[in-house]
Amino acid sequence: MQFVDVTNDVAFRKIFGNENRKECLISFLNAILDFHGDREIVSVNILDPYQLPNLRGGKVSIVDVRATDQANRNYIVEMQVAELDGFGKRVLYYSSKSYSSQITRAEFYQQLNPVIFIGILEFGFTQNPHYLNRSHVRDVETGERTLHDIEFNFIELPKFNKQLHELESLTDKWIFFIKNAENLDVMPENINDEGLKVAYEEANKFSWTQIELDAYDYVSMREGDAKARFDFVTKKALEEGELKGLEIGMIKGMEKGMEKGMEKGMEKGKLIEKAEIAKKGISKGLDNEVIADLTGLSTEEIDILRDELKK
Repeated sequence: MQFVDVTNDVAFRKIFGNENRKECLISFLNAILDFHGDREIVSVNILDPYQLPNLRGGKVSIVDVRATDQANRNYIVEMQVAELDGFGKRVLYYSSKSYSSQITRAEFYQQLNPVIFIGILEFGFTQNPHYLNRSHVRDVETGERTLHDIEFNFIELPKFNKQLHELESLTDKWIFFIKNAENLDVMPENINDEGLKVAYEEANKFSWTQIELDAYDYVSMREGDAKARFDFVTKKALEEGELKGLEIGMIKGMEKGMEKGMEKGMEKGKLIEKAEIAKKGISKGLDNEVIADLTGLSTEEIDILRDELKK
């Protein structure tokens, strides 16, 4: 067997957003959220089913899966490979939007159902040393959970260092799969959960169609190309003396951000506005999606900057 990188956009959605293999998502949610008994998920409705990205320059699909269960609880499961500027605010925005959009002004608040966010992160986000942590709205003094309907769960992959022989819980086995599947050539022997077994089967490259493999490789190459082009433009600009002083500090911050996350790198260079960085990218021939990845600006905002430069 040869397994894919589960953190790849196409692979992630094929495994967790597949309408025909819902047992993967059901098992994963129950394991991560520790749902048992009356709370256990037995069925899900995937709101944005898996589909391949357009390979002819189309925008790659957002790396998340949205679903509801038999109790009408709402789930947002997101794979985030780079630490973006304002990631925490983004999580709050999408979770609250998912919550408020369930009703219109004329309807009753009692009709609102819980929203549970699960972020699988390839960077450290919290000070909690454990790889899985759950955030609720609680009273600062008493610890009482005062608001119940929105919950945030963060799986920080760099903090998960267990080896195969150390896996005990189903939660451990799921996180091991997400982080290490691409380095395995056989399914581990201690997999006794049907949903996780199916996940390994779905991650086996030999079961993929050629179109799916092409899409998978395309996404991987886009990520590599974005990093390579950024490095090339930065190096050339430095050699030509186009970047000086604070601008060099900004670039150095962004270089570190490519390794540890875009947010930390961007924070070190906040003396220079994102718009100026975007303009430099435009002048060097970078496309909108690459510039958006580097700055956090939307493609619409970048188009406006392009128009300004033409005037």
